[in-house]
Amino acid sequence: MTRLGRWVGKHLMITLGLLVLLYMYIPNFIVALMSFNDASQSRNLYQFQGFTWDNWLNPCDPLGMCESLRVSISIGLAATLVSTIIGTLAAFALVRHRFEGRSTMNLVLFLPMATPEIVMGSSLLALFVAAGFGGQLGFWTILIAHIMFCISFVVVTVRSRLGGLDSNLEKAAMDLYADEWQTFWRITFPLVFPGILAAALLAFSLSFDDFIITNFTSGQTVTFPMFVWGAAQRGVPMQVNVIGTLMFLVALGAVIGGEVMSRRRARGRVRAAS
Repeated sequence: MTRLGRWVGKHLMITLGLLVLLYMYIPNFIVALMSFNDASQSRNLYQFQGFTWDNWLNPCDPLGMCESLRVSISIGLAATLVSTIIGTLAAFALVRHRFEGRSTMNLVLFLPMATPEIVMGSSLLALFVAAGFGGQLGFWTILIAHIMFCISFVVVTVRSRLGGLDSNLEKAAMDLYADEWQTFWRITFPLVFPGILAAALLAFSLSFDDFIITNFTSGQTVTFPMFVWGAAQRGVPMQVNVIGTLMFLVALGAVIGGEVMSRRRARGRVRAAS
């Protein structure tokens, strides 16, 4: 019993962790499976009718799907770039500096995260209409809305990384005659970069996935989530599962690639130190 108890204690946590991960990824596995589903004869999208490669060979068959995907990716990349830059600068300001109105700024930055999306979307629509953009809703109004709510998530992510940064490393660099610019680019930025990258990935996923706020501010522009919602009225094409599987694989590849690169850099630093 003692040996069995030690074995259970040693492997229980990792077993539970793997089970939780498996449970979380079940929807992704179903989406990947259904991307090979030949459901042309049935409106029951999640009843496997037969195996086919046609969905992968013709991912743009549903008219307008690839165009909506292009719009979502364009908005997501632009929103990610702008919100990551602004959010990172704001996080540095909040962590490294004390200024009047700092607590108020903290509150204002967290409000978009706590506000229901339907409230935010309707408020933004009212703002755009009042500003005279009611007849020009489209790509740019969606982009402005996405940047607005992505900034908060970037600030929170980068700020948590900065909060755990050891300031003694920067002081040591300055003691070795590095100026502030050299210290930032050679010490601070590499240490904060994983947090910035995580914030960028989070911002892109939030922007790409958003439907409610986009629905209020889109006008005639159709993003990928809006296309899926519209197609659901007639029956979602199986090619949607192909796009979902591809996005999942790209995200998984980015995470694994980043982890491999960080481990290689860590091994390189250990070898250099030895």
